[in-house]
Amino acid sequence: MNRNLWLLALAQGLFLTNNVVFIGINGLVGLALAPVGWMATLPITGYVVGSALSTGLVAKSQQRWGRRVSFQLGLLAAIASALLCALATVWQTFYLLIAATMLAGYYSANAQLYRFAAAELAGSMAKEKAISLVLAGGLAGAIVGPNMAAYTRDLTSTPFTGAYIALAVAGVLSLFVVGKIRFPEVPKRGPNDAVGRPLRVIMRQPVFIIAVGGAALGYGVMNLLMAATPLAMQVCGMSFDNTAVVLEWHVIGMFAPGFFTGHLIQRFGVLRIMGVGVLLNLACIAIALTGEDLTHFTIALFVLGIGWNFLFTGGTALALETYRPEEKDKAQGAINFVTFVCMAVSSFASGAVISTQGWAWLNVGAILPVALTGMGLWWLALQHRAPPAPSA
Repeated sequence: MNRNLWLLALAQGLFLTNNVVFIGINGLVGLALAPVGWMATLPITGYVVGSALSTGLVAKSQQRWGRRVSFQLGLLAAIASALLCALATVWQTFYLLIAATMLAGYYSANAQLYRFAAAELAGSMAKEKAISLVLAGGLAGAIVGPNMAAYTRDLTSTPFTGAYIALAVAGVLSLFVVGKIRFPEVPKRGPNDAVGRPLRVIMRQPVFIIAVGGAALGYGVMNLLMAATPLAMQVCGMSFDNTAVVLEWHVIGMFAPGFFTGHLIQRFGVLRIMGVGVLLNLACIAIALTGEDLTHFTIALFVLGIGWNFLFTGGTALALETYRPEEKDKAQGAINFVTFVCMAVSSFASGAVISTQGWAWLNVGAILPVALTGMGLWWLALQHRAPPAPSA
């Protein structure tokens, strides 16, 4: 871990502070402002839809101006979106809240590339550890995010306005941090420089499909259950302080393993670690289905966080094997686009299912994407074990 990686880990922590607060309060604010209950998680859906729509723009800005400028543009969007969310709560305007969270998606599309930037800032033999350790910077978000949301909730006469203003301040701090990171220079491309394979060729690789599928479905399942948790706990009569504790333990589970996930991948192999992530997701669902008290929510979401870490870190490390340096912008953009699409579907489904069918059926529905991920990893493991075909 060099100075640049430590600063990038801090930027990751500030990004996760934004994410945790958004997930923790947007559903509740949406429930208060939405015309009907099933629309409560549309602000969260707007966040990930905005992220998906921004992936192409971000890929072009990264290619043209480099990591630092692109990341700083994303942070300017984060500050503006947080202030617009604050206005939406003051003016009691549901659709302004959705528009503001869609704008925040541009920040998310940039910040989701922090992990790939970490691999570029590390040596070739330490890419897995660099990805894992920078993701571990999100541990700061686990502590700061829920507590900031709880402490700033009633700072103003309108609930949660203060939380959004605090996010704008966090965006300003992150803008300063990213400005201090020295990223590799953007190579100047001539007309005869290699542009790499077409994106469709890269995406047809079995390893790419499983890597992206594992990361995206893992993120989708995590988002499905995490977005619904504040609403489910409110239905169970629990306070927002209880919700903040559960979210804190969930994000600790997401990012604390980052201090050793890279070591585990290097020792046991990426497919095994991703397989453990699938088993942990199933364990989360089993725990959630056995009860709806504070202990069940806390343990289930903590286990879900660890499962996400193994799948997402493993999927990112596996994807690095599938593209060449000159292909990184379009490949990473495609990876993030698929991830955001899964998140958009899961966040919309989260609000619709939790408001119509309840917490138990939401968890039952999560079994399908978890099973698909497990089958994909099993198939790829069999392909790796198969002996090579004899040459003619």
